[in-house]
Amino acid sequence: MSKIRGMHGFLASSIGVTCAAALALPLTPPAAAANLPATATLLSARPPALSAPARATGRPAPTAEAPGGTQSLPLAPLASRDRTLAPTAEQGLSRRDVRHFSLVGVVWDDPDVELHGRVQVRTRAAGTGTWSGWQDVETHNAEHAADPDTAERTSGRVRGATAPRWVGDSDGVEVRVRAVAETQAQRVDETARGPRTATAGSPLPSGMRLELVDPGAPPGPDAAGAPRALASSAEPVEALGAVDASAANAGLAPRGATEIPELTRSETERELVTLRTAELTREQRAQPKIGPRPRIVTRHGWGANESLRKGQFVYTNKVKAAFVHHTASGNGYRCAEAPSVIRGIYRYHVVSMGWRDIGYNFLVDKCGNIYEGRAGGVAKPVMGAHTLGFNSNSMGIAVLGSYGSAKPSAAAVKAVARLTAWKLGLHGANPRGKTYLKSGGGNLYAKGKNVRLNVISGHRDGFATTCPGWQLYLKLGTTRSTAARLQGR
Repeated sequence: MSKIRGMHGFLASSIGVTCAAALALPLTPPAAAANLPATATLLSARPPALSAPARATGRPAPTAEAPGGTQSLPLAPLASRDRTLAPTAEQGLSRRDVRHFSLVGVVWDDPDVELHGRVQVRTRAAGTGTWSGWQDVETHNAEHAADPDTAERTSGRVRGATAPRWVGDSDGVEVRVRAVAETQAQRVDETARGPRTATAGSPLPSGMRLELVDPGAPPGPDAAGAPRALASSAEPVEALGAVDASAANAGLAPRGATEIPELTRSETERELVTLRTAELTREQRAQPKIGPRPRIVTRHGWGANESLRKGQFVYTNKVKAAFVHHTASGNGYRCAEAPSVIRGIYRYHVVSMGWRDIGYNFLVDKCGNIYEGRAGGVAKPVMGAHTLGFNSNSMGIAVLGSYGSAKPSAAAVKAVARLTAWKLGLHGANPRGKTYLKSGGGNLYAKGKNVRLNVISGHRDGFATTCPGWQLYLKLGTTRSTAARLQGR
C-alpha cells in the first residue's frame, strides 16, 4: 500500500451478514474534514508482474490495472488435524511474501454456491514485519448482488465471494478456509435460482482464490468521467445513460469536482424544482418535503479508477425505498483511510467478483462523511447491486465497518438520516412511511411478489441475513424519525 501513503492528508477526518466486532478508533468530527485535493497524477502503466500465481484460466483480466492492483492466489488443500474432515474440507495458503495490499477476500467460481464454513486470515504489516492474529472474514455475502435475471447477474463474469476485509498496508499473508461440520452431510441451499442440494462430496466451493487488493493512489483530474469504451448492454431497464461519471452530476457540481457541497433548505427546495419539475405534484410544489442536501464526496473525490467499471449507467424508475447495509469489512480504519477502503471495495466488487461497478449507491464512514457509490449521478435513480431481489426502485447505503456487536457512531447514523432525507425527498418518499416493492427473487420473497416494506429498511428486511448488523439495525428507528424531521414532516 506504499502507493497510498500520501492519502493520509486526503481527508483529514475522513463501508450481509454476521460480524465480529473490530477495534473502534476515536472519531474525528465531520466538521474537521480537510479539503480534498484538486489535482493528482493519473497512472496508466500496468504494475510489475505478479510475484504469486497468476489469475486462474478463464478469469477475464481488466483492461487497466493501475492505479492499484489485485493479486489472485489459488487456494490449496491443507492437512487437517481433524481426521473426520474430508480431504477437501480445509483449504488455504501458508505464510508467504506478497506485493503490498490492504484488503482481502476469497472468491470462487459459482456465485450460486454458498461457502458454509469459516475463513480466517493473518497478515503482516508492511514496514514493521508484525503479524496480526487470525481475523475472521464474513462468508455470507451472496445477498449483496444484482437481481436474478438481470444482465449484470447473468453476465458469466460473476463469482461467489466472501465480504471484503480491510487489513491495512500489508506485505505478507496466510489464510485458512474450513468447512463447518454440518456441510459434511447433505443440505439444501437457498440461492437466487431456487433450492440447490449440496453433498459431502463438495464441502467447499470449487475454484477458491484469495484476492489481495491494493487500492492504489487516486487517479488525477484527467481521469474524471473517462471510462473505457462503451460495451453493448441488454440490461432490462428503462434507460441507459452516458459514461461520464463526473458529468452525471451536472447541475450539482462542476465536472471533475471532488465533492458536491451541502445546501441550505431553501437552496435544496429550489434545486428540487429544477431537477424534477415534471414529476412534482401540486402539493410538492407548494410544500416540498425534502431535507437539505448534504455534502457528498464524489467518485473523483475518493479516487475511483473509472476504467475498471462497465461504461454505461443503468437506471430504474424512481427511488421508493432505501436499504441500509454495513460492509462487514471491519472497523479498524481511520477516517482518512476511508477513500482507500472504498477504492478497495470497488476493485473487489468489479475485478474480483465480476460486477459492473461498486454495488452500493452511497457509502458512509464512521466520521459521517458521505460518498457517491455506483456511477450515474447522485440525484438520479441509479440501479445498484446491494439487496438481492430489491435493487429496482431502491437505493443502497452502506456504512463502512462491521456492526454486529460494535455500535455505529452517532456521526454515521446522522449522516444516513441526512442522506435519506434528501434523496428520498427528491422522489416524495416519507422516511417514516411504508412502500411496496416487487421482489426480483430471493430467500424471503418469491419473484414477482409485492412486498410492503419500510421506506428506510435494513438489508435483513428484504433478505434473510444479519446485515446491516444488529447494532446498526437498532438505529434505523432514529434514522427514520430524524430524516422525517429534516424533511419538515
